[in-house]
Amino acid sequence: MSLRKLLLRLPGYLGASGPPRRLWRFPALGPVSSVGSGRERPSRSPAHWNQVVSEAEKIVGYPTSFMSLRCLLSDELSNIALQVRKLVGTQHPLLTTASGLVHDSRHNLQLRGLVVLLISKAAGPSSMNASCQNYDTVSGIYSCQRSLAEITELIHTALLVHRGIVNLNELQSSDGALKDMQFGNKIAILSGDFLLANACNGLALLQNTKVVELLASALMDLVQGVYHENSTSAKENHITEDIGISTWKEQTFLSHGALLAKSCQAAMELAKHDADVQDMAFQYGKHMAMSHKINSDLQPFIKEKTSDSVTFNLNSAPVVLHQEFLGRDLWMKQIGEAQEKGRLDYAKLRETIKAGKGVTSAIDLCRYHGNKALEALESFPPSEARSALENIVFAVTRFS
Repeated sequence: MSLRKLLLRLPGYLGASGPPRRLWRFPALGPVSSVGSGRERPSRSPAHWNQVVSEAEKIVGYPTSFMSLRCLLSDELSNIALQVRKLVGTQHPLLTTASGLVHDSRHNLQLRGLVVLLISKAAGPSSMNASCQNYDTVSGIYSCQRSLAEITELIHTALLVHRGIVNLNELQSSDGALKDMQFGNKIAILSGDFLLANACNGLALLQNTKVVELLASALMDLVQGVYHENSTSAKENHITEDIGISTWKEQTFLSHGALLAKSCQAAMELAKHDADVQDMAFQYGKHMAMSHKINSDLQPFIKEKTSDSVTFNLNSAPVVLHQEFLGRDLWMKQIGEAQEKGRLDYAKLRETIKAGKGVTSAIDLCRYHGNKALEALESFPPSEARSALENIVFAVTRFS
């Protein structure tokens, strides 16, 4: 059996017939719809997200979907997978995470590692430092930069696993047995920590103090960002938070932008580029991640066919902007009008938000960050890799 077929069958080996319901609602990391910015698209810019990623992967040398394979197929994680099997039949969200990581390739585009590889190739070796000239390269990318891309994906995957931990204080009888949730939480913590330990070991092997500091600070940003997301998450039974778009930007950078931004900067450090090049790489990673997150937030409001049962995060960009335009009092009135038998009618609230200015403002904000990312790329020489990075931006910021 081929390796790819083995990975695709893993959820079946775990006994999962379908993804269970998540008990916490976190931002989806699904595919990004075909989009573009206010700038003119290159004539060869692909029309679909999957095609953009496929063409980019060809440029960097191998598919990033297998980037963390050595870790995921290790004996230690295999033992954890055996324990995960015991969760089959429960509603613990760890099963959804595990299935999504290896089963649905449309939802498993490892964007962060791919961007790190692309920007590494776009920048090339430093012209100011000849010491890098002797390093081994594959497709114009140093081996240490490829290791960094893997580390970035390991950290991101560990965060996804840890985000699947269930809040036991908010369990309801319909959520399943308490012992199942407790066991699932233990496995989620163990497997997430295992991935983080591998990432830390990989960082140490890079033998670059500044890179270690950058990724360590990115990890701390992630933890802080997720903490604030959870503490301000507006759930059905206590919709009282009002974070504002400025606070939203700060929290989103911590939880979604810091890892990519600092990984791009670290890739430049590994190639001995100067501070200016490192800053441009940081800016691209930051604004690209922000644009990607806003696009993800917009999906429930711009898809042509959206199920009435589909929920959305009440602290997502379109909703936060909608609140700012309305004011607190009117927003709470709309929330009250969307309540039905003590539960929030998301379909009704979604139509109310779509009728306001929040969605169009979120689209403008997405394009703003996309244009800032494109501006950062102008400092890199023209190349296939730079064009691929531009195409990723075009794919995230064009709505039609």
